[in-house]
Amino acid sequence: MAFSPAGLLSTLQALPDPPCYWVAYSGGLDSHVLLHAMAQISGHLSGSIQAIHVHHGLQTEADLWQQHAMEVSRHLGIELTPLRLNLQPVKGESLEAVARDARYRAIQTVVGAGDLVLTAQHQNDQAETLLLQLMRGSGPSGLAAMPALAPFNEAWLARPLLAFTRAELTAYAEQHGLCWIEDGSNADLRFDRNYIRHQLMPLIEQRWPACSATMARSARHCAEAQQLIGHLALQDYVQVQCGEAGKLSVVALNRLSPPRCRAVLRHWIERGGFRLPSTVQLDRIITEVLVAAEDRAPLVVWAGAEVHRFRDRLSISSPLPVHDPAATLAWSAVTALQLPAGLGVLSVEARMERGICADLWRHGSIEVRFRQGGERCRRQGEKVSRSLKRIFQEVLQIPPWLRDRVPLIYINGELAAVAGYFVCEPFVVSPGEPGMNVCWEADVSIASQLAK
Repeated sequence: MAFSPAGLLSTLQALPDPPCYWVAYSGGLDSHVLLHAMAQISGHLSGSIQAIHVHHGLQTEADLWQQHAMEVSRHLGIELTPLRLNLQPVKGESLEAVARDARYRAIQTVVGAGDLVLTAQHQNDQAETLLLQLMRGSGPSGLAAMPALAPFNEAWLARPLLAFTRAELTAYAEQHGLCWIEDGSNADLRFDRNYIRHQLMPLIEQRWPACSATMARSARHCAEAQQLIGHLALQDYVQVQCGEAGKLSVVALNRLSPPRCRAVLRHWIERGGFRLPSTVQLDRIITEVLVAAEDRAPLVVWAGAEVHRFRDRLSISSPLPVHDPAATLAWSAVTALQLPAGLGVLSVEARMERGICADLWRHGSIEVRFRQGGERCRRQGEKVSRSLKRIFQEVLQIPPWLRDRVPLIYINGELAAVAGYFVCEPFVVSPGEPGMNVCWEADVSIASQLAK
């Protein structure tokens, strides 16, 4: 099947009708063909067409590539938006993945709601992606490879060339005398995709000439299977939610079979905006966290996320900053106090019959500390003191990993209040008297995990 602008138009007409088509234009053969074909059918599209070029700053020729992209776009009568990145990859990270993620984030800052971002991946790219995912041990979601259409924040990301081979796009480019950029890094066999493209695929194609088409068909089958799994996971997710937003019931999860439990956990993790864990890490949630005794606080951590259990609640959050519970902070209590380690802000307000006795507050030496162990307190209305550990655990139900992050207010060296929760005797304001109410505005990462 030969590639043509008419075929591209037919593909686009089956997609959402956007205000603007944004062509991700690198200057290479594939994106040049896409941009050229879009220019040919511009009069048949209701939305405008714009090109977008990302300068990664990784190759010495990147400035020349951007200039080439601007000249080609000008020749085709299409406005181009250049974006420049300042990538600083961390050792051990995949440079290809880092560049891709940064590129997509940059594009998302430019496109508008409902717009369609077009990328030029083709059938051979799809086959390479499938092989990459196989080598990584991926399940149906990974083996579905690249979808033809996917949400892209408030816009859409579309790959309208997936039905065409690299050879068909090359034939079109040569027929129309297109001049494109050859990125030398595409021949670097240190990159897995390049190794597959230049070493493995030629051997496979010798035996199975139509392998790209058949592998792309397998990817579509996996996509359909994943869609069914997703529907089931959503149904299970509704059943295993508990009363607290973003948390799951451990009891309900343990009623599911392991495959369904893994599916609903993946759905929950992605829904929260976190990167999916490895298979080993996901299995640890099932075999270590879900089956742990209720009085335990097991933890599974991976890049950008950590999963905790507290009683019948499973929660996920970004890793908390390093915190020193031995820290002591002097507080004038005149202005708000910024707490360390992303714990938020403390402030105080005068309130009648609310909070700490105003006279004790004004004439005392105020410090903010954190739980060390052994603290005791007699809460308002109670006759005897109890350990702070017991109050946190049994009354306030604060998860163990947050107990040493709750600010404690000390006046003249004595525990006067637990910020955001209660005041201790004898610091409680008397009826009819003015008080000082301490407010703790915890950061979102903390507040979402606290049960108040």
